[in-house]
Amino acid sequence: MGKRGLILGIESSCDETAASVVERGARTLSSVVASQIPTHARYGGVVPELASREHLRAVVPVVRAALAEAGITFADLDAIAVTSGPGLAGALLVGISYAKALAFAQGLPLIAINHLEGHIHAVLLQEHEALAGSSPEPSANGQGSPDAEPALALVVSGGHTHLFLARPVRGSWHYSLIGRTVDDAAGEAYDKVAKLLGFGYPGGPWIDALARFGNPKAVPFAFSQIKTKLHLVGKTPRTKAATTAPIAALNPHFLFSFSGIKTAVLRYVELNNLRAEAEARAARLFPHRFGHPEPGTAGLDGESLDAAKTNLPKPPTTREEALALCPQQTLDLVASFQHAVVGDLMKKTFAAAESLGARRILVTGGVAANRELRSRFTGEAQRRGIRVAFPTLALSTDNAAMIAAAAWPRFEAGEFAGSELSAEPSLPLGR
Repeated sequence: MGKRGLILGIESSCDETAASVVERGARTLSSVVASQIPTHARYGGVVPELASREHLRAVVPVVRAALAEAGITFADLDAIAVTSGPGLAGALLVGISYAKALAFAQGLPLIAINHLEGHIHAVLLQEHEALAGSSPEPSANGQGSPDAEPALALVVSGGHTHLFLARPVRGSWHYSLIGRTVDDAAGEAYDKVAKLLGFGYPGGPWIDALARFGNPKAVPFAFSQIKTKLHLVGKTPRTKAATTAPIAALNPHFLFSFSGIKTAVLRYVELNNLRAEAEARAARLFPHRFGHPEPGTAGLDGESLDAAKTNLPKPPTTREEALALCPQQTLDLVASFQHAVVGDLMKKTFAAAESLGARRILVTGGVAANRELRSRFTGEAQRRGIRVAFPTLALSTDNAAMIAAAAWPRFEAGEFAGSELSAEPSLPLGR
C-alpha cells in the first residue's frame, strides 16, 4: 500500500456520473463527467428513476475514460473512493455497487465520502494545485498550506445550503454544522424560478446570465429573520443531509430559507400577468419534439462525455439576445431575485464568520459558479480583511475529483469502508 497515493473517485449522487484520479489529494490527473442534463431538461428537473438508469449506462465508460486520461491502470491505484451520501438513493447505489466490486476485484481499500465534504475539498484541491503552481515547497511550519488552518465553509447547491466550520485536526478534517436552510436550498430556488419563468434546466446559468441585463433593485425582495418554531423543535427538516442538529440547536441568525422568495416570484408573475409570456418562452425553447439524443447514448462515445450539453439552448450573452428572449420587466425580476438571494447568503455567511472569528471562507457547490456571488463575496471579504476561496467552475458542480481529494486524509488515517457499505440518502456531515 502507498505506491503513488493515487485514488480513484466515483461520484453518482444526483445527475452526473463522474470519475477522477487524484494524487495525494492535491493533484488531479483526470476528471471525467457524463452529464444527464439532456435527459432531465425536458422535465425541468431531475427524475430519480431516470438518473439511476443513466448512471448504470455511464459508470463503466466514465471510469475507463478517467483511468485512460490519467495514463494509469487499476494496478496503479492505492484506493477507491465513492460518494455514500447524501443524494438520491438509487443513484448512490449505482456508484457504491460498482466501487465495491472494483475494490474487491482489485484488492484495494474502499473509502466512503460524504458528498458535502467532497464539495469542501473541491476548494482545498483547487488551493493545493494553485499553491503547487506558485510555490512547489510548503513552508517548514506548514503555514500557507490549505490544510493548516480552519475555515468557514458555505456549501450552496441545488440540494444543499449549509454552513460548516471546518477544522484540521492531526491530518484529518473535522466539521461542525453552523447553519443551514430550513426548507429549500438556494440552488433549488434558482431552478424552480427558472422553470416558472420558462427558462432551461439547470436554472442557475440562465438566471446568472439574464441578471446582468436587469435592474437588481426593481423588485424589493426581502428576507425576514427566521424564528425558532416550537412545533418543529427536534423534528426532521425537509431538506436532505439536514438532520445533523435540530433547529433549536443552531443560531437562528445563521439559518437560511428560500421558499419565501420563490413564492414571492410566483406572486409577482401572477400579479403582472407574466404567466402566458413564460409559457410561450418555454414552448419556444423546449418544444415537445426537442432534439434530445436517445437517453443513455449521449456522451458515451469515449470522446466527449458531456458533449450532449451543446445540444441545449444557450443563455443569452448580449442585451439584444436577452431582450429577444424576454422583456425588460422579466430581466429586472430575474436580477432582483438573484441580488436578494446572493445578499442573504452573504449576510449570514459573514455574520457567522464574525461570530466565530473565522478569517477564511470557502464557498463551494454548484451555486458557487455564479458570477454575481463570486464578485460580491470577494468584494465583501476584501472589505473585511477575510480571505475567500472558490473552486474552479468545473469543480463547483458535482465531480469526482473532490471525492478523491476528500478521501486522501481518510486513506492516511486508515478509515476504510466495509463490505456492508450502502447508500445513505440523508447522510449528515458534522456534529
